[in-house]
Amino acid sequence: MSTIDHLVLGTIIDTAHDHFFVVTADGTIDYVSPSAAAVYGISCEELRASNVQRLEVDGVLNPSISMEVMRTGQPAQLIQRTATGRRVIAQAHPVFENGKLVAVVSRSMDLTDLQLLQQEYAFLQQRFSEHLKRSQEHEQGDLSLESELSELQIKSPLMREIALLLKRVAPTDATVMMLGESGVGKTAFARQLHHWSARNAGAFVDVNCAAIPESLFEAEMFGYRSGAFSGAAPGGRVGLIEQAAGGTLFLDEIGELPLAMQTKLLKAIQDGRIARLGENLSRQVDFRLVVATNRNLMKRVEEGTFRLDLYYRLNVIPVTLPPLRERREDIPELVNRQLERLNRRYGQEKLLARTVWRPLMRHEWPGNVRELENWLERAWLSCNDVIHADVPGLTHAGTAEPQAPNHAEHPSKATDVSTIGVGEGLKDATNRIERSILAELCEALPSTYAIAKRLDISQPSVVRKLKHHQLRVKNTT
Repeated sequence: MSTIDHLVLGTIIDTAHDHFFVVTADGTIDYVSPSAAAVYGISCEELRASNVQRLEVDGVLNPSISMEVMRTGQPAQLIQRTATGRRVIAQAHPVFENGKLVAVVSRSMDLTDLQLLQQEYAFLQQRFSEHLKRSQEHEQGDLSLESELSELQIKSPLMREIALLLKRVAPTDATVMMLGESGVGKTAFARQLHHWSARNAGAFVDVNCAAIPESLFEAEMFGYRSGAFSGAAPGGRVGLIEQAAGGTLFLDEIGELPLAMQTKLLKAIQDGRIARLGENLSRQVDFRLVVATNRNLMKRVEEGTFRLDLYYRLNVIPVTLPPLRERREDIPELVNRQLERLNRRYGQEKLLARTVWRPLMRHEWPGNVRELENWLERAWLSCNDVIHADVPGLTHAGTAEPQAPNHAEHPSKATDVSTIGVGEGLKDATNRIERSILAELCEALPSTYAIAKRLDISQPSVVRKLKHHQLRVKNTT
């Protein structure tokens, strides 16, 4: 390497945001970036005069990632907490010569600044949400959007906000990360995002990362040529990434992606190119990436099971879908839609007893929408003409809904606790029943906080609903 090359490389390292260490096999610090002094609270001269063993004992490197690599001979990634109170993500790689470890090269990134950026991003998201609320009246006038939201069984204001955010980012190619508990509907929203995007004529390739064995993952994702390995299909195979060319690749359960595949996926995202197993030439692949997980990926980064650089590459537009117990107003729509599907699928018109609605609305639904749909199918298959609440799996856990008016039991297909009037649509009937329940609670309870507790919703939601129905509590607090 020429002198100029050395100078250029040195300038790049010295001015980089990351902090670099080069440590010899005995722990001596051969090189350290000037920027490391502020993070670790000790001057570069003192760092170079010491060694990683001593710095670990003194708590300057807590712990020393170079020591970890020296012990194992393998690359490592961990979180350090420095004497200056900062959280640092460190990565290190061994350097071998003739099979012998001669040095360790490490770099660290200060997470403190990144956390500040995340806080700023959260603030901007809040401002954006406020803007969405102000523009909601205009959006409600869009019949096409209303129809799409209806298809997603969305009633709650929070879920409408999420859908509107997704519609705004859909025309871009920004990576979206769907977060939330299992069964909240991440796949359905990913499909809708694809439908709203300019890539909707292309394929939507749905991949469950937890369902593919690690030994087959690379072949499934990247494809392979004929004869690439024993048992390979004649003629080879196009991988899932290539199948998503021109469309959307949806990677569900991304937190279960094996580490080796994380590295390859990161390279594919960065370069936009992949190579099939057994091929030397890479090929360009243009796809939009959407991922989903019910895991805490940052915790997995700290545990060393998920790459930090991949995490930040994926976490461009994070969207958290709330659990069903936090948006119970969506339950009636979801129930009706599933009941319609079951009646069509099995060719029989079954009804839902009115006594089912109270336990349906009170149940905690730990499995979210998936659990609700599964219970309804089990109930449909277990009951004759009328579905009752005594099917196993529907408990009365959680804060109770208000007691419904004492009507005689009557089977109903609607989402109410009373009969839908002639010519009355589902929306009007649901609105009428909600007003009736709220009016009774306004008479029976002393405050909006008491109503919120009884309904298991927030007090601001109660205030908003009362204003909508032009109701008031006798002693509002």
